[in-house]
Amino acid sequence: MKPNYLMSIVCMLTFTAFTLNAQQAADKATDTNNGKVEVVYFHNTYRCATCLAIESVTKSTLEKEYPEQMKAGKITFQSLNIQEDANESIAQKLNVSGQSLLFIKGDKKADLTNDAFMYARTKPEKLSEKIVETINKL
Repeated sequence: MKPNYLMSIVCMLTFTAFTLNAQQAADKATDTNNGKVEVVYFHNTYRCATCLAIESVTKSTLEKEYPEQMKAGKITFQSLNIQEDANESIAQKLNVSGQSLLFIKGDKKADLTNDAFMYARTKPEKLSEKIVETINKL
């Protein structure tokens, strides 16, 4: 009788271990920002027309292309003044020292700063395409 009893305990422990491991894997998959995409635009206090255009094009693209995700908080947009002390810790965490347009999902980070400055005023539709492409890749 003891071998059957012992075997039952071993089977239960094995089943529990597999169940916990599967649950931890599922938790980890949903834990990394819950699939949330954070869009962060760092700017200076004094902003040129291009800086203002980057924010405008980014925000309008997100609202136009992803209205449900924005409403649900699955995609967020923040415009932060990098020169304000309140935003210093965020800039350091993201390793940013100047104007930047970042897309963050979990451990992944995409930097569209160069594209933003290149296209925001002259070809805003091109910047919008880059934004959509970046979000879809994350």
